[in-house]
Amino acid sequence: MEKWPAYLNLLDNGELERRAKTAHEMLVSCSLCPHTCKINRLEDEKGFCRIGKKAVVASFGAHFGEEPPITGTRGSGTVFFSGCNLRCVFCQNFEISQGLEGQELETEQLAFIFLSLQEGGCHNVNLVTPTHVVPQILDALVIAAKEGLKIPLVYNCGGYESIHVLRLLDGIVDIYMPDIKYSSNELAFKYSRVKGYWDHCRKGVKEMFRQVGNIQLDETTGAAKRGLLIRHLVLPEDISGTRDVCRFIAQEISAQAMVNIMDQYRPCGMAYNYPPLDRKITPQELKRAVKWAQEAGLNNLLTY
Repeated sequence: MEKWPAYLNLLDNGELERRAKTAHEMLVSCSLCPHTCKINRLEDEKGFCRIGKKAVVASFGAHFGEEPPITGTRGSGTVFFSGCNLRCVFCQNFEISQGLEGQELETEQLAFIFLSLQEGGCHNVNLVTPTHVVPQILDALVIAAKEGLKIPLVYNCGGYESIHVLRLLDGIVDIYMPDIKYSSNELAFKYSRVKGYWDHCRKGVKEMFRQVGNIQLDETTGAAKRGLLIRHLVLPEDISGTRDVCRFIAQEISAQAMVNIMDQYRPCGMAYNYPPLDRKITPQELKRAVKWAQEAGLNNLLTY
C-alpha cells in the first residue's frame, strides 16, 4: 500500500537516501538553479545565492498567514531559509534573502526543526526559499523521516528552478507553491537580476504540475495533502505581466489550478529606488488583475 506523504515510500526502499546523495554531489560544482554558478559549495565557496556548505535558517514556527489550504486549522510549519537565487529589489523578506540574517545549521539541527514543527501540530513543513539548499533539506529529511516525520513538504519557491532538480524531488514534495513573478525575461532581469526567468518558470511550473496535479484537500482538516498552488503578486503598472501569466496557467497548466492573485504588494528593500515600485498597488490595478485571471478562464482563484 502506498504511503502518504510520498517521501515515506522512498524512505522504505532507500531511494530517499540515494536522491539526497545525488543532490549533495551537486554542491561540488553547483547547478541547483539556472544560474549554474559551478562553484564548490562543499568548500564553502559562495555564488549568486551567497550560501555555502550549510543551510542558513532565519526563523521557523507555525504560521497562520498563508493561504487557507496551506495554513489549515493548525498552521503551516514554516522554515525561512536565508539567501535566495533571486535578487528582487522589492523583496518583503529583504533582510533574510539578501541581508542573510540567520544561523548556519548542521543537518541534525534542521531535521530537529522539521520534527518539532510536526510535534507542534503543524499540517506541513513549509520550506520557504528552498531552491539553493535542496541538498541540505534532503539530508535532513532522511534523518527526520527515520525519526517519524510524516507530514507533507511544501516547496515554497520563487519560480526560478532547474528541471533536473525538480525531477530529483519527484515523489518527495507533495505540495508545490511557486511564485510566478513576471511574464517578461527583461523585467525579471531588471528587477530580480535573473536571466531567462519567464522561460525557466514556465518549464518548472509545468514539471511541478506533472508531478502533483491540482490541489487535493484533506476532508477533515481542509488542509492541502498534495498539489500545486501558484502565487502571483500584482505589481504596480502591471510589471508582473498578469494577463500573460494567467493565460499561461489556464492554457498550459490547468483552468482548475489554484492561483492566488496577491494584493499585498508594498515597497520593501530597495523598491523606493525603482519607480513605480515605490508605491502600493491601487484598487483599480488589483481589480484589473482579477478580471484578467477570470477572462483567462481560471476558476479556482484566491485573492490575498
